[in-house]
Amino acid sequence: MSDKHDGKRSKIDALKEEGALNPAPEKLRDPKFHDSEFFDPHDIVQVRYEMLRRVSFDKASVTQVADEYGVSRPTYYQAKAGFDAAGIAGLAPAKPGPRGPHKIDDDVLAFLQARLLPGEPVRARELAKLVHRELDIDLHPRTIERALKKTGK
Repeated sequence: MSDKHDGKRSKIDALKEEGALNPAPEKLRDPKFHDSEFFDPHDIVQVRYEMLRRVSFDKASVTQVADEYGVSRPTYYQAKAGFDAAGIAGLAPAKPGPRGPHKIDDDVLAFLQARLLPGEPVRARELAKLVHRELDIDLHPRTIERALKKTGK
């Protein structure tokens, strides 16, 4: 059967786009993921939830379950911590990439703020060129606008 049906994206495509595709479904040895239409070895959130359930409710050992699910014990404990902190949402893989402006530290922000004129609009393109020339840091003008907006300037 095709992954695509009636022009819609497949579940695997959706999982991939959301970052929830299990990178190693072939390592999963729990039979319910191979003998069922409900349990999907490609869905990392479902796999992690079932892994936690096996330890919590079926009273299986962490070592046994980690082996059966093809993960390390630290991976099990990371999933448990994520679930304890945020429920099902804590089982979803974190989005990759920076969590904020990583080039704008306190010194760069002070540099930018010192060049703002009261009552004048922020000239982010000019500021980006100035930061590059003076500090040798490449910043996108939109990054500068966002950083200054956060500070209320």
